[in-house]
Amino acid sequence: MRHTFLYEPGVWTLSGMFWSGDGRGIAVDGRTEISHGKDCWMLAGRMRVLASPPAEFVNIYTFEAPGRDALASKWSSENSMLGKLHGVFTVVGPCILSLYRSEQGGYQGTEHLRQIAPDQYDATGVLLMDDRRLSSWQVTLTR
Repeated sequence: MRHTFLYEPGVWTLSGMFWSGDGRGIAVDGRTEISHGKDCWMLAGRMRVLASPPAEFVNIYTFEAPGRDALASKWSSENSMLGKLHGVFTVVGPCILSLYRSEQGGYQGTEHLRQIAPDQYDATGVLLMDDRRLSSWQVTLTR
């Protein structure tokens, strides 16, 4: 299987649901752009929670271009709410897993992306703080 998300430059749109820590579900939409440089790849994305008023999460990830082990790549991101995040993307069959934690400690999470078709992925994730769920999401990414 050849993955297209992360592994090919492109623009992806997203739509789905976001759940707050108390379990309230709210629709979301967004956009993610992936670009590749020689030594570094970048993912710039935003997810807009369609509440009243709307809230927007913006992230810019930089990650190492996969080397010998094309199945795993370290990444980092600066998040205005969570601070500096460090993680790893790793490929497991039709899935890409992302595990991450905040540099200051406390925040941690995971995201699971499953390839449905070359231009479509389903993504499910959760953000925790000291083992307490702060938020979760389930979206479809389409190129």
